[in-house]
Amino acid sequence: MVADEPHLCFRSFVEALRADNDLVEINDPVDPYLEAAAITRLVCETDDKAPLFNNVIGAQNGLFRILGAPGSLRKSPNDRYGRLARHLALPPTASMKDILDKMLSASEMPPIPPQIVLTGPCKENYLEESQIDLTKLPAPQIHLADGGKYIQTYGMHIVQSPDGSWTNWSIARAMISDDKHLTGLVIEPQHIWQIHQMWKKEGRDVPWALAFGVPPAAIMASSMPIPDGVTEAGYVGAMTGSALELVKCDTNNLHVPATSEIVFEGTLSITDKGPEGPFGEMHGYVFPGDTHLWPKYKVDRITYRDDPILPMSSCGRLTDETHTMIGALAAAEIRKICQKRGLPITDAFAPFESQVTWVALQVDTARLREMKTNSKEFSKKVGDVVFNEKAGYTIHRLVLVGDDIDVYNGKDVMWAFSTRCRPNFDETFFEDVRGFPLVPYMSHGNGSPTMGGKVVSDALMPSEYTTGQDWVAADFKNSYPEELQKKILENWTRMGFRDE
Repeated sequence: MVADEPHLCFRSFVEALRADNDLVEINDPVDPYLEAAAITRLVCETDDKAPLFNNVIGAQNGLFRILGAPGSLRKSPNDRYGRLARHLALPPTASMKDILDKMLSASEMPPIPPQIVLTGPCKENYLEESQIDLTKLPAPQIHLADGGKYIQTYGMHIVQSPDGSWTNWSIARAMISDDKHLTGLVIEPQHIWQIHQMWKKEGRDVPWALAFGVPPAAIMASSMPIPDGVTEAGYVGAMTGSALELVKCDTNNLHVPATSEIVFEGTLSITDKGPEGPFGEMHGYVFPGDTHLWPKYKVDRITYRDDPILPMSSCGRLTDETHTMIGALAAAEIRKICQKRGLPITDAFAPFESQVTWVALQVDTARLREMKTNSKEFSKKVGDVVFNEKAGYTIHRLVLVGDDIDVYNGKDVMWAFSTRCRPNFDETFFEDVRGFPLVPYMSHGNGSPTMGGKVVSDALMPSEYTTGQDWVAADFKNSYPEELQKKILENWTRMGFRDE
């Protein structure tokens, strides 16, 4: 069945990782309090195999096993992005550009609506409201200083506008508050916040579901800042070329992926709030005591597969799912927006080294010269386009680079930024646009926590605006004859060097 393919079924995705020799199964008892996350964090920081914890201490009624690092990197340069490629039915050797091009492919296609089926694996078991005690689930404590157990780090929130015209899938963190409630971020201007506001005007709580272990292609789409009003199910259908199979929730009219591992059904309150945080977020910091009131999610029913798996992101310093997906997919959408607005941008990527707060934009300098523009004018034009779009919300620095810079190579981007962008003189600042409060210098630094703090750094040399590149790079590729390069490369391992 198509629905059993790895990009359409999380359980099959786990099997694909096993077949790729990219899975470590841990059958010894593992404590969900810090131990599972600590192992996963080290995996993320060393680009090691994804850990599958089959014996989680405190599991009851089959709930649950844990898979860590579902979207992190692999150690081998040949299939570095293999885990992400498996999300999208691409070969494990696919490049990041291949992956982002695949994600963008659906933006120009008609959506393929989902297929509603009567039942699916996610309905194999259930807990009624009276049986639910979230505090007894083996939910992971991710970091020592976190404010609670964050069961939701890689699941997919599902909400729908009151008129039913827009169903949104998104990832937003949530922690266990009490036996029946979660609390989590509902931040302006994110789509879940927009729909929350619609229901608030109606005076009714938001029908809600949270699905864990969803089709990998779906979790990728839920990470992407696609335009307002676009329903992710149809987008994923177009991207994969097949209708997603969804099944109706038992307690509301929402539909969830039929192959989901675990599903919470309930409501997102428009009035009831609870303390949430602190949490070690994507930028690599935990600020003890940083607790705020956020809306509560009420869980009325839990359905789940036999022997279900909870995916977990142990986020923090490089490199985990928050970097490989959130930053990369924002950059892909920014590329599309720039090109649609006629800007001479050929590629875009969020360098991991920036904790994905930057996006490097590769400029077609031949087209740039045709524009007869200058650095200040062009930087202002790019910043006005990107920073006023939702895709630019999480990004605080745009680095303009020329044709010779590979935006997917952090060393390239840093070389251009540090040698071609003169501080202040080649930078254009934006303080009248919305900032991302999760960036530490926004929420815990100087200035407004929600506005500004953004910049376009022009790492294009003046000659690139006028006559073209007037330098030669002092590196292996550019400073030696091709024949000499070829001879050295062919004899590299024979001389005793590593072939990487």
